[in-house]
Amino acid sequence: MENKAYRGHVLALPYPSQGHINPLLQFSKRLVSKGLKATLATTLYIHNTMQPQSLSSLQFDTISDGYDEGGFAQAESIHAYINRMETVGSKTLADLIIKNKNTANPIDCIIYDPFLPWALEVAKKFATNYFHTHLNSGLPVLELEDMPSFISVPGSYPAYFEMVLNQFSSSDKADAVLVNTFYELEPEFLENLR
Repeated sequence: MENKAYRGHVLALPYPSQGHINPLLQFSKRLVSKGLKATLATTLYIHNTMQPQSLSSLQFDTISDGYDEGGFAQAESIHAYINRMETVGSKTLADLIIKNKNTANPIDCIIYDPFLPWALEVAKKFATNYFHTHLNSGLPVLELEDMPSFISVPGSYPAYFEMVLNQFSSSDKADAVLVNTFYELEPEFLENLR
């Protein structure tokens, strides 16, 4: 059993894709450096394909997306993956919170990826603080042809399109929204937040 006293225990929950995992991994390392316990929870399939660095204080744990043997590639379709991830992921996230509940360092806060808005509902059930992350810095206005095909070609990837649209569905209910930026990069945006 763990005896070290931490200032809090944060569970970081990225969408199971490299471009989503790395930012939350780096953010979690930063939290550890500030005296917090941080656990990065990935899907079982992603966890089994990772080669975690030797990070003495950063913990790794898993949830299931329902496709433990092959991840996204095992799913029948994008839509099937997203739906099953929500159903199975919600249950296994709840199980992970319960598993930590009676430890020396129960989970105090969940930082979840915008593509996993259902994580907020799970956190609320356990009266756990929840923070929506938006780790992409602001970009200049993009034209339609600058967008990926799941947005620029109508109807080409409806499940991804829906996921992109829904990424902000829980942000107004979160305790806070964390953004990855700094003043010199986006002064106008940050001035509007004041």
